[in-house]
Amino acid sequence: MQGKRFIYFKILLIAINLIAVMFVTVFIYVTIQKICNSYIAREFINTVDALPWKPYRNITISVSLLGILIFSFIIREFFYPNNSKAVYLTLLIDFIISIVIIGILNFNYNGILFLVIANIITYTKGIKGRYLLMLISVLSILIADYEMISINFKLYSINDYISFYDSMTQQYLLGFYNTIVSVNILIFIIYCIYVIQNQRGTIDEVNKLYKQLSKANEDLQKANEQLKEYSKITEKMGETKERNRLAREIHDTIGHTLTGIAAGIDACITMVEKKPQETKKQLEVISRVTREGINEIRRSVNELRPDALERLNLESAIHQMIIEIEFMTNTHIYFESDVKNLRFAPDEEDAIYRVIQESLTNAIRHGKATQIWVHIKGGEGEIILTVKDNGIGCKEMKQGFGTKHIIERIKMLNGTVEFDGSDGFTVTARIPIRWGEEYD
Repeated sequence: MQGKRFIYFKILLIAINLIAVMFVTVFIYVTIQKICNSYIAREFINTVDALPWKPYRNITISVSLLGILIFSFIIREFFYPNNSKAVYLTLLIDFIISIVIIGILNFNYNGILFLVIANIITYTKGIKGRYLLMLISVLSILIADYEMISINFKLYSINDYISFYDSMTQQYLLGFYNTIVSVNILIFIIYCIYVIQNQRGTIDEVNKLYKQLSKANEDLQKANEQLKEYSKITEKMGETKERNRLAREIHDTIGHTLTGIAAGIDACITMVEKKPQETKKQLEVISRVTREGINEIRRSVNELRPDALERLNLESAIHQMIIEIEFMTNTHIYFESDVKNLRFAPDEEDAIYRVIQESLTNAIRHGKATQIWVHIKGGEGEIILTVKDNGIGCKEMKQGFGTKHIIERIKMLNGTVEFDGSDGFTVTARIPIRWGEEYD
């Protein structure tokens, strides 16, 4: 039987790995429950590559496998420490259980293999057998790496679930998780040094192993720093987008709807005495547009796309918007597109639709325009959207709520927008487009 210090080290390694495995499985399960209770499951699903298979069952299976691992440890340490067959059989069981647990965790944690390597160093006496088993275990650690496996397979990442929480909570979760990983590696390093010094190991072997594990620890720290930086950027972007999105959606919809209603009512006032039947038709249209505007505001609050884009493709939605504006006002709108098929990603279509909607609204409300030209031109990796009117223009333009949101929408797609009020008013937006087969 090995000395008490060896056993204490291994018990500590088992405890650390038990905490790590249970943290991943329980954390994933609890976070999924929070996501479901927050009613954002569909939005979350769209941001991840894969979902865990029955997360509650993963907890049960992991606990069972860890129980078998502990039982194997007890058999090897206290009952058959000198029986080579029992030792090799339990080591094989440990290795298989570790691989299965890593698979259940979708390769988000592979530190449990350090426990297997620690036992191999302790019990394997033949030089060839020791290095062969260690080589297999080390290769397993390298292969069972999330970054490597996720290249070819869709896996869920614990980082996706950590990003669900606020910035401060993310820091605590990342700190706790990375601390467990680092402590596991540190204990393994100390254990290896102790075992090698007390058996047949040499100083050179210790130094070599120490350098390898130190490099692995440095890589882990670098990855941790990159993850923290990514978490900060993601949090900042998420806050900005969420803060501006609702204001932008509601402003665009209300502004567009109220402008149409105001212009339509003005027309009704003008012809109510001379053409009562046409006035009635005009009021019916205004009533319908008002109801559609209310519905779209509700949909905006519920984080949905514009109602027109939910029912129609982008080109048809633009045509419908133009027809409604022309019917309710005295404005003539001319639409032209050099792009044969206006089909893009949802966020790109939303931006194009909203920019046109806001530009038309501003042209009628502020520019008093009677004619507006909308032109979409395709370029290399981008489209150029131009909205020009014959309104009063403006020599010194002051950014209002609507123009600010036009700029924000285009910037979110890494595009640019220019305004020119010298001859009427012109909005020119350059929007990078992710051209692909799915949009052909």
